[in-house]
Amino acid sequence: MKLVFAGTPEFASVALARLLAAGFRVPLVLTQPDRPAGRGMKLHASPVKQLALEHHITVAQPRSLRLDGKYPDDAAAAREAIEAAQADVMVVAAYGLILPQWVLDVPRLGCLNIHASLLPRWRGAAPIHRAIEAGDTETGVTIMQMDAGLDTGDMLLVERLPIRSMETTGSLHDRLAVLGGRLIVEALEIAACGGLTGQKQPAEGVTYAHKIDKAEAAIDWTASADSLARRVRAFNPFPGAATALAGEAIKVWAAHADDTASGGEPGEVMAADADGIRVATGAGVLVLTELQRAGGKRLAVADFLRGFPLARGQVLDAVPSSKAGA
Repeated sequence: MKLVFAGTPEFASVALARLLAAGFRVPLVLTQPDRPAGRGMKLHASPVKQLALEHHITVAQPRSLRLDGKYPDDAAAAREAIEAAQADVMVVAAYGLILPQWVLDVPRLGCLNIHASLLPRWRGAAPIHRAIEAGDTETGVTIMQMDAGLDTGDMLLVERLPIRSMETTGSLHDRLAVLGGRLIVEALEIAACGGLTGQKQPAEGVTYAHKIDKAEAAIDWTASADSLARRVRAFNPFPGAATALAGEAIKVWAAHADDTASGGEPGEVMAADADGIRVATGAGVLVLTELQRAGGKRLAVADFLRGFPLARGQVLDAVPSSKAGA
């Protein structure tokens, strides 16, 4: 089979690599325009673009695919490239642009999406983050036939994956990326034999995984220790949970809840030693075990305390939202 691939981040590049290894012909890749990144804010190609260029695949980077939108010339050029590819199917994984109906109609078998959740739970932009934040015990990958809605198309293949007790978005992302790559290869092999059939999504259980806002990184110490521990894991590696002491922002990269402990005002340091910084919350105590000062490195709590000692009774503040995701 011949396919067009549309994707941008590492999650998508894992799937593209798996498709290429399986022998699928990919004459065209769509990905987001290069973005400034790093301290020098130099333009960086997406992981998908880098992989495509390594394999000498033509890359298109339209700013929009809407023929009547803000960038009609980009969309028209993309349409010409997609039609010229004469692909059987388009595979989409974390692309970042909405596909208008004309895109869905071009490939013979339509557009298949690799979505990192058990649809209809966690439709939308950030299904991995939101599953961990909500305390879900399992997630998975759904291969979906795309339609004009937001992750509303028929489900073609689904495989479940347990969420481990101390799972972060980073670790779960990597496991789901591997699963997504394997599942899309299976789906296309079945489709090549004409055996791929869709199942409508249930009307019940629909939730939306809204895009992560950097302002969400700020820790609200009046929340429960359990919910804060989940948010720390959900926001690792991006945007990173953040608090502050005397105006200095501190990232919290690892923490766990102690529901048996109590006492203290929300944000108050109850104890600080090599086993963790114990902070009172709205319910229970949050034990911080990996932290980072602004401009510094991530450190285990014992190393962090050597350069930033904390004493019982000090109070951690909610970091200003403007600095929370910095």
